[in-house]
Amino acid sequence: MTHMLSKSSNMIKVALFQPDIPQNTAAIIRLCACFGCELQIIGPCGFFLDNKNFKRIAMDYKNKCKIKSFTSFDDFKNQKNTKRIILMTTKAKKKYFNFNFKPTDTILFGRESLGVPQIVHQVANERLVIPIQKNTRSLNIVTSVSIALSEALRQNSLL
Repeated sequence: MTHMLSKSSNMIKVALFQPDIPQNTAAIIRLCACFGCELQIIGPCGFFLDNKNFKRIAMDYKNKCKIKSFTSFDDFKNQKNTKRIILMTTKAKKKYFNFNFKPTDTILFGRESLGVPQIVHQVANERLVIPIQKNTRSLNIVTSVSIALSEALRQNSLL
């Protein structure tokens, strides 16, 4: 079952730090398109966004998703419309469901292979974790984006 989401100028944004797996990024484009959220991609990427295979994976959702690219983390953090940067990381203590998301938040996810460097941890306004079993390493980034974004949208009655 699908429902139409209300459009808001203050919509939660998803940001990917130097993504390196095109299939994951394509799936996140589809997710953001379906939820009406802007996707911000912080370069450099481990692949080309204009690559024929990437375009095939992203299908027509790339045209339905507002995508903003940044050449570096400095460019990303210096943009004027970012209110709070919420970093999703396995290194946080605060659980995502105990946090109050705001409609102006940007939820940032690290590179699949390396996460984010310490400077990103320092710049983030909050660091949150999705709790998982102790004998497991991490969730796939698409799953993590789905969980965190759904909760942020739910809290702000944007679903």
